Amino acid sequence: MTITTVGKKVWRFIQELTDETAYERYVEHARKHDAAAEVMDRREFERCRMDQREADPKNGFRCC
Repeated sequence: MTITTVGKKVWRFIQELTDETAYERYVEHARKHDAAAEVMDRREFERCRMDQREADPKNGFRCC
């Protein structure tokens, strides 16, 4: 493996670890189940995620 390949894999791992790929997974899931489905844009998606986290104290939402 080249350094570039390793670097890309490490970067992807970090993105998965920090959940930066959640929106891409959401779009992929929505399109897989219904290709014509209307999906939220990234801003709507992130707002919805934050609202859900704040509403459920079991998720351990913390501001800091």
